[in-house]
Amino acid sequence: MPEISEEEARHVAALAKLALSDQEIQRVGRELNRILEYFQQLQQLPTDQVPTTSHAIQMENVYRGDEVAPSLDVEDAVSNAPDRADEFFRVPRIIEE
Repeated sequence: MPEISEEEARHVAALAKLALSDQEIQRVGRELNRILEYFQQLQQLPTDQVPTTSHAIQMENVYRGDEVAPSLDVEDAVSNAPDRADEFFRVPRIIEE
Protein backbone atom coordinates (compact mmCIF):
# COMPACT_ATOMS: atom_id res chain seq x y z
CA MET A 1 0.00 0.00 0.00
CA PRO A 2 1.43 3.41 -0.91
CA GLU A 3 2.27 5.67 1.99
CA ILE A 4 0.91 9.17 2.46
CA SER A 5 3.53 11.68 1.44
CA GLU A 6 4.42 14.79 3.38
CA GLU A 7 2.73 16.85 0.65
CA GLU A 8 -0.49 14.85 1.06
CA ALA A 9 -0.32 15.28 4.84
CA ARG A 10 0.04 19.05 4.32
CA HIS A 11 -2.96 18.98 1.97
CA VAL A 12 -5.10 17.12 4.55
CA ALA A 13 -4.03 19.61 7.24
CA ALA A 14 -4.94 22.51 4.95
CA LEU A 15 -8.37 20.98 4.27
CA ALA A 16 -8.91 20.73 8.02
CA LYS A 17 -7.72 24.36 8.39
CA LEU A 18 -4.87 23.28 10.69
CA ALA A 19 -1.68 25.31 10.88
CA LEU A 20 0.91 22.63 11.70
CA SER A 21 4.67 22.77 12.06
CA ASP A 22 6.94 20.54 9.95
CA GLN A 23 7.34 18.19 12.89
CA GLU A 24 3.55 17.97 13.36
CA ILE A 25 3.06 17.33 9.62
CA GLN A 26 5.45 14.37 9.82
CA ARG A 27 3.61 13.01 12.86
CA VAL A 28 0.23 13.42 11.15
CA GLY A 29 1.58 11.61 8.09
CA ARG A 30 2.73 8.68 10.24
CA GLU A 31 -0.63 8.56 12.05
CA LEU A 32 -2.58 8.67 8.78
CA ASN A 33 -0.46 5.80 7.46
CA ARG A 34 -1.24 3.76 10.59
CA ILE A 35 -4.95 4.47 10.12
CA LEU A 36 -4.80 3.34 6.49
CA GLU A 37 -2.93 0.16 7.53
CA TYR A 38 -5.74 -0.57 10.01
CA PHE A 39 -8.36 -0.04 7.30
CA GLN A 40 -6.44 -2.46 5.10
CA GLN A 41 -6.71 -5.04 7.89
CA LEU A 42 -10.44 -4.37 8.22
CA GLN A 43 -10.93 -4.91 4.49
CA GLN A 44 -9.68 -8.48 4.96
CA LEU A 45 -12.61 -9.39 7.21
CA PRO A 46 -15.42 -11.48 5.70
CA THR A 47 -18.48 -9.19 5.87
CA ASP A 48 -20.62 -10.78 3.16
CA GLN A 49 -23.07 -12.23 5.69
CA VAL A 50 -23.27 -9.13 7.91
CA PRO A 51 -26.56 -7.25 7.42
CA THR A 52 -26.39 -3.54 6.66
CA THR A 53 -27.23 -1.38 9.67
CA SER A 54 -27.58 2.31 10.34
CA HIS A 55 -26.71 1.98 14.06
CA ALA A 56 -24.46 -0.36 15.99
CA ILE A 57 -27.25 -1.01 18.51
CA GLN A 58 -31.02 -1.27 18.16
CA MET A 59 -32.63 2.18 18.32
CA GLU A 60 -36.21 3.12 19.09
CA ASN A 61 -38.09 6.37 19.47
CA VAL A 62 -38.71 7.56 23.01
CA TYR A 63 -41.24 10.27 22.28
CA ARG A 64 -43.83 10.93 24.93
CA GLY A 65 -47.50 11.23 24.15
CA ASP A 66 -48.80 14.63 23.08
CA GLU A 67 -51.15 15.46 25.92
CA VAL A 68 -52.79 18.74 26.92
CA ALA A 69 -51.45 19.99 30.25
CA PRO A 70 -51.63 23.25 32.17
CA SER A 71 -48.97 25.79 31.25
CA LEU A 72 -47.90 29.30 32.17
CA ASP A 73 -50.41 32.09 32.28
CA VAL A 74 -49.78 34.59 29.43
CA GLU A 75 -49.01 37.39 31.89
CA ASP A 76 -46.46 35.23 33.71
CA ALA A 77 -44.84 34.23 30.42
CA VAL A 78 -44.27 37.80 29.21
CA SER A 79 -43.75 39.43 32.60
CA ASN A 80 -39.93 39.53 32.30
CA ALA A 81 -39.81 40.34 28.58
CA PRO A 82 -37.55 43.32 27.85
CA ASP A 83 -40.01 44.55 25.21
CA ARG A 84 -43.56 43.40 24.71
CA ALA A 85 -46.73 44.30 22.85
CA ASP A 86 -49.77 43.32 24.90
CA GLU A 87 -49.46 39.56 25.35
CA PHE A 88 -46.64 39.08 22.82
CA PHE A 89 -42.84 39.33 22.84
CA ARG A 90 -41.58 42.19 20.66
CA VAL A 91 -38.32 41.43 18.82
CA PRO A 92 -36.21 43.49 16.41
CA ARG A 93 -37.09 43.25 12.75
CA ILE A 94 -34.52 41.21 10.84
CA ILE A 95 -36.04 41.12 7.35
CA GLU A 96 -35.99 44.28 5.31
CA GLU A 97 -38.49 45.08 2.60
